[in-house]
Amino acid sequence: MGEGAEPLLEVRDLTKEFPILQPWLVGFARRQVGTIVAVDGVSFTVHRRQTLGLVGESGCGKTTTARLVLRALRPTRGEILFRTATGMVRVDQLEGRALRAIRPHIQLIFQDPFSSLDPRMPVGEIIAEPLKLHRYGTPAETLERVKGLMAMVGLNVQYLRRYPHSFSGGQRQRIGIARALALSPELVVCDEPVSALDVSVEAQVLNLLKYLQAELGLT
Repeated sequence: MGEGAEPLLEVRDLTKEFPILQPWLVGFARRQVGTIVAVDGVSFTVHRRQTLGLVGESGCGKTTTARLVLRALRPTRGEILFRTATGMVRVDQLEGRALRAIRPHIQLIFQDPFSSLDPRMPVGEIIAEPLKLHRYGTPAETLERVKGLMAMVGLNVQYLRRYPHSFSGGQRQRIGIARALALSPELVVCDEPVSALDVSVEAQVLNLLKYLQAELGLT
């Protein structure tokens, strides 16, 4: 259940169309011959501390909807409104610095814990990356934040300099969760976070997410 009468996120009549392109002439630009409607008039409301699940068959547009909410994609039509300290903001219309300012408040946990982590970066750097991008603090403060996040998701801080290949699927997803929480977001979008994991660890990750939601007041 959500908290408060005012929603944290409102999605209204969200639509995303992708062009179908075919070559016009060899070596030249392609022409549009049609469109694929990936998301068609989706609307929903999410209140603080609420968990909302979008259910549908593979290819129905769940991941595209998530990317639209995160503004990794621009919608063709519709509105995405997110509540900030100053009121509701049209995320679908944000650009530049305004878009960058909203990103810490909405973070993503990826579906595949194997391809979503850079194999060339140790775990500490992976978790610290969003902190560095948003200029969190001094190197010492960033290191302490990373250690705290690792402990929060059940990872030994001694693994700080290990690389992703040395972790199991469940551990990698915990790394992804820690990275998503680094900037203290209010809304966490989970793109099927356990579908790529073994059944034996699915419950562990789901219980972790449930614990973190209660502990941190996440939506």
